Amino acid sequence: MYFCAQNETKIIERWKESTEHKPLVLRGARQVGKTTLINHFATGFDNYLYLNLDRKRDRDLFVEDDIPTLIDKIHIHCRKKKKDKDTLLFIDEIQNSAEAVRLLRYFREEAPWLYVVAAGSLLETLIDTHLSFPVGRVEYMALRPCSFIEFLNGIGEDYDADIVKTQNADAIHDRLMNHFMNYILVGGMPEAIVKYAERRDVLAVDTIYSSFRNAYSDDVQKYARNKTMAAVIQHIIKEGWTYAAEPISFNKFAESNYRSREVGEAFRTIERALLLELAYPVTSEQIPLMPNYRRKPKLLWLDTGLVNYYAGVRSEIFNGGDIMSVWKGRIAEHIVAQELIAENFEFGDRRNYWLRDKVDASAEVDFVYQYGNYVIPIEVKSGTNSKLRSLHQFMDNAPHNIAVRVWSGKHSVDDVTTPSGKSFKLVNIPFYYVGQINAILSKLL
Repeated sequence: MYFCAQNETKIIERWKESTEHKPLVLRGARQVGKTTLINHFATGFDNYLYLNLDRKRDRDLFVEDDIPTLIDKIHIHCRKKKKDKDTLLFIDEIQNSAEAVRLLRYFREEAPWLYVVAAGSLLETLIDTHLSFPVGRVEYMALRPCSFIEFLNGIGEDYDADIVKTQNADAIHDRLMNHFMNYILVGGMPEAIVKYAERRDVLAVDTIYSSFRNAYSDDVQKYARNKTMAAVIQHIIKEGWTYAAEPISFNKFAESNYRSREVGEAFRTIERALLLELAYPVTSEQIPLMPNYRRKPKLLWLDTGLVNYYAGVRSEIFNGGDIMSVWKGRIAEHIVAQELIAENFEFGDRRNYWLRDKVDASAEVDFVYQYGNYVIPIEVKSGTNSKLRSLHQFMDNAPHNIAVRVWSGKHSVDDVTTPSGKSFKLVNIPFYYVGQINAILSKLL
């Protein structure tokens, strides 16, 4: 079953249509669907050449240094007739051959008719250390777990997905919130969604979750440059899930004896593998966003379904009712971050939150989101407008009058005045609209 790469497919189709297409390197964590995406994309080509460099016979092709001869050999190896147009070459697990990486630069120059895509497990941790990709000669695309819209399509709820896209969902609000709660439990990993779609049973995906963490743990030795780092990474992957959506300290993280330097290096290594993201705070209400790396970052894992399972909070979600009441609101905040991340395919893009730039200040806004030249504050909170004190403090200094609250209620807009007298519009959006935030803001700014 193939379903959840609609946004990704649009991006990759634009790459295909470009007259200056360079070899495309897909970057993403294990099991986010890189190979499935390209296999589906390949149906639009007359010729599809697939190489998996886990296989020695495929790796051995790249001893050939002459690109035209190499391409001829690849056709013969794949048992495909050569066509000097509309041909896709997919080099999977390219991290297994430094020579294949080196040769990527020459495909655009010597075979511009050939469309070349490369991907690989652990690719993120090897780039700039063991592998050197040709700067300026390739393009990158980041793949993430599935968004809520893709989840709906994946479980056969296409009608509801289309309603969400039009932001006209008040009549089916309760149904969509029920879908979203299931999305929180299942998460956005394609294999888990396929399993859930078959049975509509959240517990049916447990074996998939277990295999993912086992795979991540097995990769530790490949991530790490020494035994100490391997041990720290192992500790983070085992214990770090319970710190999701929480500002963390590196020193003695998760009740360990590891030092800040060791933990920080381990976290950055895992971050390069796109298993997590460290969201640092900003203190300004205007662009450019300047993260303060001396302050605590929030820990955002790649998928909320995995967080729920590994942190052992699924029963609380089953019994919690409102998303905001679960795990002190941290699951709500984490899934909003995941939705924001799912809409971005730029490698290196990061989430941020806001802290008031004063000594001992406690004011904090959950996320800030750059929309054009504006920095939009996003709070994930229920309750009355008067309780949004941190949001009011942000808006007092913001050069615009738009703020966003994500909640379990319906879409609405409130006119709010801060204690200091500034008026602004508070855009209340239900959780299922987070992926539509650009479309919503475009109507207001």
